[in-house]
Amino acid sequence: DFTSINTAEWVGYIATAVLLTSFAMKQLRTLRIVNSVACLLFVVYGVLLTNAWPIIISNAAIFVINIYYLFLKKNQ
Repeated sequence: DFTSINTAEWVGYIATAVLLTSFAMKQLRTLRIVNSVACLLFVVYGVLLTNAWPIIISNAAIFVINIYYLFLKKNQ
């Protein structure tokens, strides 16, 4: 029943959908952008789960790596 799903679960489901979508991207830059959105959603999800640190730390780290390759290292 969709009406019984709480906000944290919705964020988790949306993050999962965005993550899976990112892996369908053909262009590496697009993959990194979409994956970064998924990472941010997973960080929010981890916070909503009352600080689920493994989720927060891993996705924050992946986000930083994506940002590095998107904006700091231009030679991909």
